[in-house]
Amino acid sequence: MLVCPTKAEVRSLVAGYRRARRTVALVPTMGYLHEGHLALVREAKRQAEKVIVSIFVNPTQFGPNEDLDSYPRDTDRDLALLEQEGVDGVFLPSPEEMYGTGGATFVEVPELSGMLQGVLRPGHFRGVSTVVTKLFNIVQPDAAVFGEKDYQQLTLIRQMVRDLDMPIEIMGHPTVREEDGLALSSRNVRLSESHRQQAVVLSKALSVAEDAAKTDPDIENLKTVIHETLNDAPDGKVESVDIRDAKTLAEVVGHPARPVVALLAVRFGSVLLIDQRVIANLLTVVDGNKGNQI
Repeated sequence: MLVCPTKAEVRSLVAGYRRARRTVALVPTMGYLHEGHLALVREAKRQAEKVIVSIFVNPTQFGPNEDLDSYPRDTDRDLALLEQEGVDGVFLPSPEEMYGTGGATFVEVPELSGMLQGVLRPGHFRGVSTVVTKLFNIVQPDAAVFGEKDYQQLTLIRQMVRDLDMPIEIMGHPTVREEDGLALSSRNVRLSESHRQQAVVLSKALSVAEDAAKTDPDIENLKTVIHETLNDAPDGKVESVDIRDAKTLAEVVGHPARPVVALLAVRFGSVLLIDQRVIANLLTVVDGNKGNQI
């Protein structure tokens, strides 16, 4: 496994793979790897002959009051895990290497950046889309793998790739969870013992909503049962509960005819947790007199 601290080094590595006619997949990460990241690596290995993992805590996607300085880091452990997984190369740049000095160009998907988590974290998705574009330009992979837990991010990246004609296949991987259902996240280590126990309420709320959709898929009803379940966590501050079209993230009301995604954001102390669930088993309600879906 070759560790590449510079753009020139990772480009040279990938150029060698291209000369040998090898396909390349990229897994972008911010490090402090867990089983969820490793699942992305394994998916990348199924999709391509060579796998590059980037480790970069991107400062442009953190707001002024967010946890950039306290974001967990353990590079030596990360590299050991990636070597065990058989990763071919790791792009490990510094902020100076990634952005240089005086950078003035950004990439943004305005509509998707300005909704949901984008409201809670202004500028976050501009930072995400810019750094992902840079990674794609540097590595030029055939495919890239992202986790579905960051559902809005995945949707935004797919839109960006389509709009900018990037010849990259974007692969989504299902959320990897702890045994009790909590979605794996690098931020979980910062939860207190009590908050860690309460945090499982996110996955419970999603499961309750999925079950409720089998009998009454009305959007307001689903939001109600989610809020009622989240109330079981006394220290959880609910930042947002949204149910959107699973493909476009457009707002939906009433009884939707297409799959939806439930998106949650709950804060425990200083730690913001997000989770999601695509709900596809929506009951179709039929008007018996007219035969119309309602």
